[in-house]
This record gives sequence, C-alpha cells and structure tokens, in this order.
Amino acid sequence: MRALVTGGAGFIGSNLVDTLIRLGHEAVVIDNESAVVHEQFYWNDKASNHKEDICDFDRVRPLFENVDVVFHLAARSRIQLSLQNPTKTVMVNTYGTCNVLQCAREAGVNRFIYSSTSSAYGLTDPPHSEDGETDCLNPYSISKVSGEKLCKMYTDLFGLDTVIFRYFNVYGNRHPLKGQYAPVIGLFQKQKSEGKPLTIVPDGEQRRDFTHVTDVVNANILASTAELESYGELFNIGSGVNHSILDLCDMISDDRVLIEPRPAEARETLADISKARQLLGWSPKVQLKDWINDNIR
Repeated sequence: MRALVTGGAGFIGSNLVDTLIRLGHEAVVIDNESAVVHEQFYWNDKASNHKEDICDFDRVRPLFENVDVVFHLAARSRIQLSLQNPTKTVMVNTYGTCNVLQCAREAGVNRFIYSSTSSAYGLTDPPHSEDGETDCLNPYSISKVSGEKLCKMYTDLFGLDTVIFRYFNVYGNRHPLKGQYAPVIGLFQKQKSEGKPLTIVPDGEQRRDFTHVTDVVNANILASTAELESYGELFNIGSGVNHSILDLCDMISDDRVLIEPRPAEARETLADISKARQLLGWSPKVQLKDWINDNIR
C-alpha cells in the first residue's frame, strides 16, 4: 500500500507513519511544521517527506499520484489558539481539507481517512454517539465539522470512499508539551518533570475520555482496508471511559495550583465506541493509569 499522511511529522501523524513503514507500506508525508505546541517534529527518513502547506493546491497535488490511501491529519488544532485566530483555523481546517479531498479525487485515491475531533459534541450530554447532535463551541470544532461534511459530500457526489474519525483527547508518545495550550497530559508531564505544580482550571471536575495514540493509529490502519457497507461514516475513537482532571492530577502529583477558566470548552467527553467495535473490529488496548505509571510517575 502507498499511503499519504498529511501532518505526518506531528504527534499522531508521525506515530502513524512509523507504523505504516514498519508494516511494509510506502509513506508520503506532507507537513509544514506550523504546529506551535510542538517542541520538535518527527520525520521518518524512510518516508518520502515534503515540507508543504495543504492550502497550496498546486504544490501538493503531484504528491497524490499513485497513492492508495490518504490519512488526513494536518490541521490547525487547539481550541484556544482558534479563538485567537479564527480565520487561520478555518482556512487550514476547512479550505485545506477541501484541497486534500480534491487532490485525492483527481488522483484516483481509493480511500480517504479524516481525523476530526470530539469537540464537535460540545456541551451535549455524554456518552457521545455518532448519531447525536453536534454543539460546536469554538472555531476549531466548527472548522473540523465542516471538514466532516466535505468528506461526506465527496463520498456522495464524487464516489470517494471516506472514513471520518472523531478522536477523544489523544495522549502518548510524542504528544505536544510546549506552551499553556498543550494537551493536558503533555502539559502535566512537562510540569511534573520541571518540578512545577500542575495547573488546574477550576473546579477540576471536568471529565475527559483519554485515548492512547497507538489505539488511534490502529483505528486508522484498520479503516484503510475495512470493507464497509457505506462510506462518509463517522466513528468515535475513544477509550469509552472518562476521568476528571482531579483524578488525573492524583495519578501524577499532589502539587497543583488553580488558574483562570478557559472559554468555549466542553465540560465532559465520553465516547460511545460501539460502532467502531462492530464495524471496524477496533477496540482500545492502553489504560491511562498504566501509561502514567510507566511514563510519568
């Protein structure tokens, strides 16, 4: 299989690229190294690597030739950053996604797998199922859900087989550590290593479904070859269990301090993963507490 991975030098993308190559597949990587929460980027020297912007159609279009599967992970992520620059967020996440879809369509790609977000569910009541309502609270979630709708449209109108994943709070090897907007486990890991208190947004009772990156990668690999009855379908990729931020702190450190609350964020995330279990044969393997004990404590 020849796979193209956008965002393939970042957190999830680089883990996926490494796995694809380890399994004997060819990998083409596109990444412009624009993610501000990364301290470094991870280019696999066995891949065909291209530092390009997905918004530049003419530059990236030739890279899609002879590609079987596209894994589209490139995005301008982080909710708080999207509040600072909504225009850039929508440009990359919506327009950029349309560019990548059109490249895949023109090149005759067999399958397109899109990485979206559980922030699409907003303040709706958990557990969150794919057929539930969306509640986009910020430019990031709006831009990613727009990308979902584009995928569905490219399936319905143009016959491109798309699969849409909503990830729930991904953590693990290479997760971002830089700055105040890094994902919470990476942020806590860095604070712990530097001997600093863990920063908690009051009241610490927010609950998150934390999902290990290897489980996310496995879902992508399964989706690349799964025989589905229909495409343009949504799948939750989570652990199916959630933890409060205070619970997470208890696993890591007793040293903590309260900071100002952040706007436009969900109170609770919890994935209903029955659809991914049934149709993809996927299930999460890594337990949060085990990973923290092995990597942070």
